Amino acid sequence: MNLASAPRHEESAPQSYTPVSVGPSEAGQIMRDQVVALVPLIRREAEAGEKLGAMTPAVVNALNEVGFFKITLPREYGGYGFGARDIAEVVGAAATGDGSTAWSGFVSVGLRNAFVFDEQTVSELMADAGSWVGPLMVGASVFSQIVGDARLVDGGFMVRGKWSFGSGCKHAKWAFVGIQWEEEGAPHRGIALLSRDQYDIVDDWHVMGLQGTSSNSITALDEVFVPTRRTMASAEMPIRLAKIRNRFEGVGYQTGAFGMMLTVTISNVAITLGMAKGCLQEFSQQANARKPFNLPYDTVAETPSTQVVAGRVNAMINAAETLIHGVADEVDRRAASGLDFEPREEALNTMNLVFAARLCADAIDMMQICLGSSTVTLKNPIQRFARDARVLISHGAIRQDPAAEIAGRHVLGLPPFKMFAGGLPQK
Repeated sequence: MNLASAPRHEESAPQSYTPVSVGPSEAGQIMRDQVVALVPLIRREAEAGEKLGAMTPAVVNALNEVGFFKITLPREYGGYGFGARDIAEVVGAAATGDGSTAWSGFVSVGLRNAFVFDEQTVSELMADAGSWVGPLMVGASVFSQIVGDARLVDGGFMVRGKWSFGSGCKHAKWAFVGIQWEEEGAPHRGIALLSRDQYDIVDDWHVMGLQGTSSNSITALDEVFVPTRRTMASAEMPIRLAKIRNRFEGVGYQTGAFGMMLTVTISNVAITLGMAKGCLQEFSQQANARKPFNLPYDTVAETPSTQVVAGRVNAMINAAETLIHGVADEVDRRAASGLDFEPREEALNTMNLVFAARLCADAIDMMQICLGSSTVTLKNPIQRFARDARVLISHGAIRQDPAAEIAGRHVLGLPPFKMFAGGLPQK
């Protein structure tokens, strides 16, 4: 039974959840351990990355060496084709060092979307897959309310516009963007793939957290031509994702369309889990090293209030990890069995993941408040974890109340919204 097994409105009693033990693969464990070995470097470079607004070259090169940016690239193209649990492990490991750095792993998960296009377009993208350093492709305003404008021409579209939140854009060669156009008097939404020479990067990523993610806006002020083969209607996305299944080697390519969308969410919330774990490491170290300001104890760790916080946040982090890894294992188990999720299951599992992310963010807040003003210096990783977590859980895809509303309609037996994975129109 999976984590979405909450009773339907007509059922009289809740059902229990028995976790499916799948766990990370050998390749996933190896990469996770390699990333863990890089955590001291990642943490040392985090402040410089914030000032740069992107990962530093040292971090990009080190992560590239271990294959971090190829976690969802098919094995046939030199990648790993990782499933959900491996992604959670690897991205979470990076996040123990720095949330912005781990975010690039979340960005890299989107590389799988490249394979919704035809063979010619895939060949274009993969031409540099072996030699490219950093994320090869990023997304910007793909499913946002405000997207770029397009007009139909022979052979494709002329596209222009501004797309926000292009995470990783300073490192990437391609961008996946949202477009809208009018056809036969009716509005249409779609997706276009732009090459790096077709857009500019705007210096507008000045934010309180996740500063090192290069989530700048990108713009095409003048129209650029995008051939039809590098575009598709948004409503086609679920259908095309389903066609990727079993096309390549790796658990990630055995996953159904709803499982893929859950994997994206898993890669997102795994960052909060990793940050919470990294914060707990720092919290323990600093609490044992610092003396309280106005209490007669030798260390902050000896104060009962700190011990209570330590016990509570440890339980919160463990609970979040159980939720996240439980959903990830279920995604992989179903992939191996040739099964996907129903819309109801996807919605409820998404809410479980969102709740886990909130647990982690709350745990980080508790640790910072407990230690007090000693954490506010910009060289202290705890303040960075707190800021990054606050920004991360504000991401539209994992905001708690909207996710709860979508899930709650299923719990109460109300008609669900006609959307795929909470964002795409259902076709």
